[in-house]
Amino acid sequence: MNPRRSTHPRVVHMAVFAVALLFFLPGSTEAQEDGPGWKVRSPFRPLDLATPNTIRTGAGLPGPDYWQQKVDYRIEAALDPSTNVLEGSETIRYRNNSPHALSVVWLKLDANLCDPDSKSHVLAVPPLLFGESVFDFTCDGYGMTLDRVAAGDRDLEHEVMGTIARVELPHPLPAGARTEIEIDWTTALPEYGYGRTGRDGTLYQVAQWYPRVAVYDDVSGWNLTPFLGAGEFYQEFGDFQVALTVPDNFVMTATGTIVNPDAVLTEEQQSRLERADASEEAVAVITQSEARSNRDRRASGTKTWRFAAENVRDFAFAMAPDFRWDASSWDGVRIQTFYRPEAELWEEANRMSWVSIKHFSERLFPYPWPHATTVEGPNDGMEYPMITFVPTETTREALYWVLTHEFGHEWYPMIVNSNERLHPWMDEGFNTFIDIESVEVYFEGDPYADAISVQPLELWAEHSIGGREQAMALPPDEQHDLFWAGYFKPALMLHLLQYEVLGKERFDRAFSEYTHAWAFKHPTASDFIRAMANSAGMDLDWFWRGWVYSTARLDQAVTGVSVTEAGVTEIRIESLGEMIMPAELAIDFADGSTEVVRLPIEMWKLGPVYTYRVPAGREVSGVTLDPRAVYPDDDRANNERAP
Repeated sequence: MNPRRSTHPRVVHMAVFAVALLFFLPGSTEAQEDGPGWKVRSPFRPLDLATPNTIRTGAGLPGPDYWQQKVDYRIEAALDPSTNVLEGSETIRYRNNSPHALSVVWLKLDANLCDPDSKSHVLAVPPLLFGESVFDFTCDGYGMTLDRVAAGDRDLEHEVMGTIARVELPHPLPAGARTEIEIDWTTALPEYGYGRTGRDGTLYQVAQWYPRVAVYDDVSGWNLTPFLGAGEFYQEFGDFQVALTVPDNFVMTATGTIVNPDAVLTEEQQSRLERADASEEAVAVITQSEARSNRDRRASGTKTWRFAAENVRDFAFAMAPDFRWDASSWDGVRIQTFYRPEAELWEEANRMSWVSIKHFSERLFPYPWPHATTVEGPNDGMEYPMITFVPTETTREALYWVLTHEFGHEWYPMIVNSNERLHPWMDEGFNTFIDIESVEVYFEGDPYADAISVQPLELWAEHSIGGREQAMALPPDEQHDLFWAGYFKPALMLHLLQYEVLGKERFDRAFSEYTHAWAFKHPTASDFIRAMANSAGMDLDWFWRGWVYSTARLDQAVTGVSVTEAGVTEIRIESLGEMIMPAELAIDFADGSTEVVRLPIEMWKLGPVYTYRVPAGREVSGVTLDPRAVYPDDDRANNERAP
């Protein structure tokens, strides 16, 4: 997506109010004018969150009895580019860490979204309008066939139900035990598959391509929401051993490290990789001229590429005969970019990747895997552990935005594994929020950095439309404007929490502690909300209610400025919308000075009307609410008033 350019909001330079000149009083008795309804439906009332227990505590942290399943995969597959058919065999090792005996295992068959009998096809699910992009999830005529499902020599009863399948175990799997399931399967790769996988000529980006075990957790049991296209995925962590057999003129990259480099790479390529592992600057492992030459080379047979990955929640791969391959290193992490010879803009992509991985690692949580790879191709942008798919793009700004966005997903949700199928704001929203700072770092001093920083606020008027906007808490399949509800509204929300509610240091500490606590685990919305409150030391239920669980509107107004007989200036402030936020008040004085006071959220404790008093001795000439224009205030015309 291409962020739109914009300008900074008006910034008013003001001196800080001297404490000796002002006194802070709680809301006046005028708050009672709203009647008892405000108190009955107080915006400060507790949210209805999941009941804490020894698995997920009231502090929003994993408890002493926290558990999650572990799923390991051994996969052998072969892709025939002449037919685009992918055949595979896999062994799933499933460890039941839950306290429950399990009699069935559910599989996810995302490729069946392309089946003519899929719910998506039957319902003719319309394309997802996403900013300037259109995601069409139709891919008729393809699907996944389970040729064999077995445990040892025993075939297992199974039933395919669209994008999920139920597998009956030979006997219940006790708590703490493990089992192995063997599956042979076949699928055909669509040209453009559900916005996640596809091919462009001889370039393949392959994802969500093998039968995967659904998540079984303490919140929902089996997570079996059907795949309709808009929602992404929610997976268990595990280890992978994958062997992929393809024509020998193809170059591959994937989740995981290459186990057999001597069999698939030339000595020169291996030597260049060794140099790249000691270099912060990109080293060409496959040059442009070599990539062009390789394009015309015919296959003389096949090669089997073997990859291994530990503690990841999925596996994706890409391949082409004419990849350019650049590599560098940051803090022991190999940074890799694969792109076609014509994608000359991508010559900067390795540096962009290097900066992104360094920034997110230092800002959030150290990158935990041996390589971070991005691949240019037909997908509009998608993320998997260690590997991301990014479009060619036409400008540096657009390329960096999508590239850093997809790499940001390595943290949310590849490390902090929230359920994308239910809470897109905890995945796409968190990521968009951290991406903006990444852009500001890379383009420091460039107008684009200024433009991207205010983009979420600028998008408010276009997308937050009364009567049409939907709550962020809705799942992605139910969102008409996922671009706003899943990405940019939560980014705006977190920005305001960071700078206008908690302050940057307080917010950053809380967000970091949440990230570290839930790394490689499955947090819920309740966990995040509780963790932020406990770390920040502030009850934020009022904040999440307004932003996540409703489409509340903000309208702060100055409704009166008057002087009492004692010479005290009374400034009447009202919250006219359903959303409440702290207030910043700029007061102009007759002597030409302007001073600012920040009023905390507790100003609304006694109701939607608050009276601020300036002591006698200074003549007020005018007042302005939100002088920096940082809030999405519905009616800015009522933000200014003179006595």
